[in-house]
Amino acid sequence: MLVPMRAILETADQFNYAQGSFNVNAVAQAKAAIAVHEQFRSPAILQGADLANAFMGGRPDFMNGTVEDKIKGAANIGAAVKRYGENSPVPVALHLDHGKNMESVKAAIAGGYTSVMIDGSSLSFEDNVELTREVVKYAHPLGVTVEGELGVLAGVEDHVFSSTSTYTNPLKAVEFFKKTKCDALAISYGTMHGANKGKDTKIRKEIAIATKECMRHEGICGFLVSHGSSTVPQYIVEEINALGGDIRNAYGIALDQLVEVGHSGISKINVDTDIRQAVTRNMRELFAAEPALQDSASIGPVYQLLEANKQAFDPRAFLPPLMDTVIYGNVPDADVARIVDCIEQGVKEVVGTLIVQFGSYGKAPWVEQVTLEQMASRYKKEGI
Repeated sequence: MLVPMRAILETADQFNYAQGSFNVNAVAQAKAAIAVHEQFRSPAILQGADLANAFMGGRPDFMNGTVEDKIKGAANIGAAVKRYGENSPVPVALHLDHGKNMESVKAAIAGGYTSVMIDGSSLSFEDNVELTREVVKYAHPLGVTVEGELGVLAGVEDHVFSSTSTYTNPLKAVEFFKKTKCDALAISYGTMHGANKGKDTKIRKEIAIATKECMRHEGICGFLVSHGSSTVPQYIVEEINALGGDIRNAYGIALDQLVEVGHSGISKINVDTDIRQAVTRNMRELFAAEPALQDSASIGPVYQLLEANKQAFDPRAFLPPLMDTVIYGNVPDADVARIVDCIEQGVKEVVGTLIVQFGSYGKAPWVEQVTLEQMASRYKKEGI
């Protein structure tokens, strides 16, 4: 069943565990992510980033995606999640990651997203509040969950970039919740976007703990989110490089730290890079094991892009020859089916591991089966 993300986060908060939230950029990824959550009887939060919508709108150079591209892509991601999640036995939320502006938010909601994030973290506090409140006023009457961001994470992820970080002030977080009435807030507490987080990164869990305690003191029902939280498994990096890749200085957040913050006030943990790397490893492994596929009429061009971009690990760099498969899930021949299997197995490997580690397995029956319409009614009664 498709549900607003708030319902899933309420359960995670009540039972003191973190819910993984996983980025998808293709129909096959959405299918696999939902399937593995079903296997572990876990609630599911799938994310489409603002530029993922551009890519799924048929724009291989997604960094230059237009509003029209994002509208098309949001509808395509929404259709894929609806296809596999609408009748799923586990609750599924589709969340816009790093919405850039109101146009991105509106495109996502029109496309079927049940939750949106608006990233005003680069703005002044006052302007961030104003933008986030504007999104809340638009989304809540539709039953859609809203996530904001306060504090700046260092690193690179799609169009999100900062060379330095600014930690979130717990007292300002309380003020932000009060003024915007958002449901969830991404905080900066030492995580970092991208694959190069540095060795032995230490996240400051005390910021999450202090923020949550201040919220409880003020009677605020809201949820904290950890962005830039990929673990970047070293075994996958090593396997990519052994297969001809050239991934350097790729380090993530230690898994034990993420497990700990899941019991320290963080309700949602975002993961993207791990999935990208597992899928890329699988594709390299396929072409190494079956060299004849390197000359395949349908997937040979994928191999050529892998060889031309040895330092890349984002599958979007390699999949433009298969955009019909990426966007609509069409599989025209057996060779393309092999690539789709690489994608699905990579997603399942990473997501399944983190479902278990974060503790969301078996929790699906605990989530309230609430519709967007029912949630909209609740927001109306609460005056938000």
